Amino acid sequence: MKYLFLSILIFNGVAVFAQPKPTLLTGKTTGKLPYIKYGLGDDRLGGAKMTYLDTNIAVKVVDSILEDYKVQLSRLHFAYLPKTNFLKDSISHQRAYYLSGSLKVFGDSVFDYVSINLDDRLPYRSIQQISPSRILVDIFGVTSNTNWITQLSTAKEIKNTWYEQIEDDVFRVFIELKHPQHWGHSIYYDSTGRKLMVRVKRQPPVLDIHKMKIAIDAGHGGDNNGASGITSKVLEKDYTLKIAKELEKLLKKNKVKTFMTRTSDTSLNMPERIEMLQAQNPDFLISIHLNSSDVDTVRGTSTYYRYIGFRPLTQAVMKRMLELKLKEFGNVGNFNFALSGPTDYPNCLVEVAFLSNVLDEKKILDPKFHKAVANKIYLGILDWLKQLK
Repeated sequence: MKYLFLSILIFNGVAVFAQPKPTLLTGKTTGKLPYIKYGLGDDRLGGAKMTYLDTNIAVKVVDSILEDYKVQLSRLHFAYLPKTNFLKDSISHQRAYYLSGSLKVFGDSVFDYVSINLDDRLPYRSIQQISPSRILVDIFGVTSNTNWITQLSTAKEIKNTWYEQIEDDVFRVFIELKHPQHWGHSIYYDSTGRKLMVRVKRQPPVLDIHKMKIAIDAGHGGDNNGASGITSKVLEKDYTLKIAKELEKLLKKNKVKTFMTRTSDTSLNMPERIEMLQAQNPDFLISIHLNSSDVDTVRGTSTYYRYIGFRPLTQAVMKRMLELKLKEFGNVGNFNFALSGPTDYPNCLVEVAFLSNVLDEKKILDPKFHKAVANKIYLGILDWLKQLK
């Protein structure tokens, strides 16, 4: 349905119905990990997400389509917000225009920050760029009134910050990094609601795996079985956990700090996993899955990433996985998997092999293969860190 009203004009005593005009429904984002999508397309992983958002961000609804609201971000930009992430707010009102204020770049003992003064909590998105490494933050509905950017020497990873008014009501902030590798960033509003904060993770001072914390996610679990073996009927959730535990054991043996999202057959939805991982703030994430296809001849290993700045880790792990004599299924980017969505830390999804293929399934069932996979992932991580030095 659309939110419309009709204008009735009288010409020479005859009523004429004017073109319907949209009636705005205003409110705020709400719920766990609200997000906006580019469009109404869908697949088994959901529609293509533009970004996750903070809560209590002002949004303007212009249409209602099935389970989503179409929201207007700026004059020329629209997105789709799940209705479960929208809260109507009668107090909210849309201003004629919103202005930016001053920017500040600084650091504390752990992170670098860019703070951007704004009139309200407005929607945004971020983009990673490489060569040179940059974070671009688009703030929708904003026109520049920025007179200065204060950059302090306490910032250790941020090299330069500037902005451009790329459209009349889209304000873009450029954050150039000192290192080629993106280590993650988070975007949120501060407690006043008038400062958009971009928190940038620094490259570790020593690129030594023994000084890092690695998160490991065993895919599926509990009431989510995942795929099943084509002949054995084993469940993906059980074998991702077996492989994840072998990786954890190997890392601990090498005195590496680890965090497991699950250590048993536990039900965890994606928002719960993401919140858990964000609280742990790992240096990076390895997520273990087993693939499946309707075509039983499809087989091989693959790694996945969402953002271009996180690709190098997935490439290094993929190269090592091919040493297991598995067929190459590919290194896949822009992947719309939920755990690949957060920008807070580099992440690598490993689809070890296909449970739906007899040859791959035979390998998956072998405990020696689990150890071999763990070893190749570990070596891939070491290769990646070596490349960065």
